[in-house]
Amino acid sequence: MASGIRDKVAILGMGCTRFGERWDCGPEDLMLEAFNEAIADAGIEAGQIEAAWFGVCLEENNVGKTAGPLAQALRLPRIAATRVENACATGTEALRGAAYAIAAGAYDIVLALGVEKLKDTGYGGLPARTRGVANDLWLPNSTAPGAFAQLASAYGAKHGIAMADLRRAMAHISIKSHSNASLNPKAHLRNKITEEDVLKAMTIAAPLGLYDCSGVSDGAACAILTTPEIALALKANAEIVTVKALEISVSNGEEASFNNWDGANIATAKTAAERAYRAAGINEPRSQIQMAEVHDCFSITEAVLMEDLGFSAPGRVIHDVLDGVFDLDGALPIVPDGGLKCFGHPIGASGLRMVYEVYQQLHGRAGERQLKNVDRGLTQNLGGHPHQNVSAVAIIGRAGA
Repeated sequence: MASGIRDKVAILGMGCTRFGERWDCGPEDLMLEAFNEAIADAGIEAGQIEAAWFGVCLEENNVGKTAGPLAQALRLPRIAATRVENACATGTEALRGAAYAIAAGAYDIVLALGVEKLKDTGYGGLPARTRGVANDLWLPNSTAPGAFAQLASAYGAKHGIAMADLRRAMAHISIKSHSNASLNPKAHLRNKITEEDVLKAMTIAAPLGLYDCSGVSDGAACAILTTPEIALALKANAEIVTVKALEISVSNGEEASFNNWDGANIATAKTAAERAYRAAGINEPRSQIQMAEVHDCFSITEAVLMEDLGFSAPGRVIHDVLDGVFDLDGALPIVPDGGLKCFGHPIGASGLRMVYEVYQQLHGRAGERQLKNVDRGLTQNLGGHPHQNVSAVAIIGRAGA
């Protein structure tokens, strides 16, 4: 019988680039920047890595369709290397492949790395290329802001929330993210903003304004994984951080093709979270999770995810948001690093960047944004639109927690 991966995989080291408009770097430079930090943190040599998983989504943009660019950039010693892609959840997909290989006993030390050079595409948002005949049929004129604006409208209608009240809560989310990012030297956008800034900004797709939308950035993030036993042998007396759960849920077409979905939630996020909580032995997520990094591509996405992940009761998230529950000094800090809102979303890197923040917090290395009493953190990485997507949930914590 399947037993999951709880405490079977340890994070030996992690690295993350500064995210932003990295015009001075190619993808190989970003890979090296993240990798060099991770391998120094792990305290091992590159020759000890036995396999690698490489996450990149828009492969035509300067990188390539195989894991060859990773092996070449890092001069990996002809090891097994696999390129993975799962829309905007690509970074977590790379981590999942690496973690499952360790849990299966196939390797002792492995690497997961995600990178993306979005600024080089020349687009203001994600590149609008065809992704095959199914997307051309179902999404001929769809945009990400338009799709998530509909999520806001549906959520407000379902719960009887006035749009003005919902917009105030969304504004608070964006203000929080910018405030957190101002304390993070690796974030792209580090400017603090006000409610007036948010509410008076240009409309992108009503009710979403400029400050409700995440940016476009370049970046990379990296994790080196092993078993808890090897981690302890390599780092005697050190705090060991382990994977408690790592689950992925993919839409099966019901939301897109039938009318039993109300448009007010992310169905896959709820499913992936339920599986992850069960695997990690969590039955009260709001009290048993001390921080979370979620896929805040838009402010409304973060708000809705709070309910899908069980952090807020249905229809109550705006009250929790405005009460400061999810602020840096609140009961359950959300995106303490600034999130997609202020890091931007270099697709292959985002999922691993989220885990990097949890890892830093668990080790007490988060500087001015360091939280108190963190034993477990959650990451939620979403790819696609509200009605057709993939959702990944990882729970990371101290060994034995």
